Amino acid sequence: MIRDIVSRYDLDRVSIATLASHSSLQIFHGAKMEGFKTVAIVTSDRLWFYEHFKHLIDSFIVLNSWRDLCRNDVVEKLVSLNSVIVPHGSYVEYVGLDCAENIAVPIFGLRKLFRVEADQWAKMGLLQRAGIPIPRVYRFGEEIDRPVIVKLPGAKGGRGYFIAKNSREVEEGLRKRVEQGLIKTFEEAMIQEYLVGVTAYYHYFYSPILNRVEILGADIRYETNVDGLRRVPPDVVAEMGIEPTFVVVGNLPLVLRESLLPKILEYGIRFVEETKKSLPPGAIGPFCLESIIDDNMNIKVFEFSGRIVAGTNIYVNGSPYSYLYWSEPMSTGRRIAREIRLAIEKNRIEEVLT
Repeated sequence: MIRDIVSRYDLDRVSIATLASHSSLQIFHGAKMEGFKTVAIVTSDRLWFYEHFKHLIDSFIVLNSWRDLCRNDVVEKLVSLNSVIVPHGSYVEYVGLDCAENIAVPIFGLRKLFRVEADQWAKMGLLQRAGIPIPRVYRFGEEIDRPVIVKLPGAKGGRGYFIAKNSREVEEGLRKRVEQGLIKTFEEAMIQEYLVGVTAYYHYFYSPILNRVEILGADIRYETNVDGLRRVPPDVVAEMGIEPTFVVVGNLPLVLRESLLPKILEYGIRFVEETKKSLPPGAIGPFCLESIIDDNMNIKVFEFSGRIVAGTNIYVNGSPYSYLYWSEPMSTGRRIAREIRLAIEKNRIEEVLT
């Protein structure tokens, strides 16, 4: 179906479309840098903000609700604009998995990854098959005798995550999340060994056109209130009775020791090769591996994102790593547009769309 739609596109008038959220301004900016028209899919309550960036946006498609994205008239409008949708970290969370997977508009990237990302166990299984080191994981009901972090499914920006020291605390925490409506059953949660070290998030890009994996940047996430609590003495935190939370509020740039880069690139290549085997045609474009680095420089990956991540917003003018590949400012948003342009020029556009 997507191939038929693309065959009817005027490839000289392709538009790059995305939901007006997350990393959309970077995506629009990068698209304009590469000469594309842009389409902002926006809810009515956010329209006023994105109208301040009209120089980056050629067309607005205004929705009352994100769940209207798959409405026939919206899809027809996107197709009439020769649109390619660029999914980002809010895409599935906002429009729902069914719409995200099945919308009849070409998507830059691998649709098959959406369902894997929605299932914590499937995500960890993919990393394991790729031979990428991960922390120990537990299912609810297994005996837990060490600190763990309990994660909820979906792209919630860390909302609802919590630390527990034993099985009793895990059950108490999950019961609270069910009451809050964050999950329906305890089994939805992923329980991971809590690793001590530095968090590091690696931004990659796999190019089917150039057949290479690129490291485009790295970041550290700043989370509330766990990062704020670091400034408070432990005895005061105990008296206050505050439970650490992990809601992401922003990102900090990170330049890594060069001696770490070979291992980081190796893990990115392993990830792409595994997706080619288990989810053909495999990863396309941006993805992120999320890790802990310990004091022996060991890297364990506890999460991945199969799309552009918000940490790339740090590098709208490019990162030290992207400059090494391109010798010009190259954000992840622009890198997406560059790949689409290269694919069009080489008559290989179907290799980057699903």
